[in-house]
Amino acid sequence: MKWLTLGSAIISEVSASLALRAAVDNPAWYVLVVGGYLGAFILMALLLRQGMPIGVAYGIWAASGVALTALAAAVIFGDPLTWLMTVGFAAIIGGVLLIETGSRTTESETAR
Repeated sequence: MKWLTLGSAIISEVSASLALRAAVDNPAWYVLVVGGYLGAFILMALLLRQGMPIGVAYGIWAASGVALTALAAAVIFGDPLTWLMTVGFAAIIGGVLLIETGSRTTESETAR
């Protein structure tokens, strides 16, 4: 259930960010901007109540949001997507994996 909640928060935040870009040309998109960000923060609060550590939750949420928003903006809006950005995505993924792995190591040490 935690991962479903986190995935929903990510999708909500990415949708709001893309709607913010679309609102530049059409202000009607601001409805999705407000709803998306509000939904993302509510889902993150629920996720923390479910017991996911904030470092893990926020790290995955933020990193995934950055990468997915940049990729979707390249497809939808024609924003640039360079090889250097791809290296950045790899660094983000690596950092999130390290945070997740470190969190699991700490949990197993605490259980002993």
